[in-house]
Amino acid sequence: MSYKVTASDIGAVQLNETDTVRSVLQNIAIILSTRQGTCPLYRGFGLPQKFVDKPLPVAMPMMYSEVKEAVEEYEPRAEVVNVTFAADRNAPGRLIPTVEVNIINE
Repeated sequence: MSYKVTASDIGAVQLNETDTVRSVLQNIAIILSTRQGTCPLYRGFGLPQKFVDKPLPVAMPMMYSEVKEAVEEYEPRAEVVNVTFAADRNAPGRLIPTVEVNIINE
């Protein structure tokens, strides 16, 4: 079964989440909402954001690969199926990624 998650799905963080699906989806939302280099002692965590200030046709494939690589590295229980983008109505030029994942061993 596949699930979709965005950075805005983060909500209140539940520490020690016991439900595997909720834990994986929460972790992916955290990855999507974290800029690489902002976590003390874990500087590689998050998205490198090399896509910032690029034209949308250039930014989308860059962001796709950054999201896929970050999820594969930091949430090994998930397999990325697809990454789609929506435009932010409040911020022209801003992309909001939605990640579709399968949860391994669900």
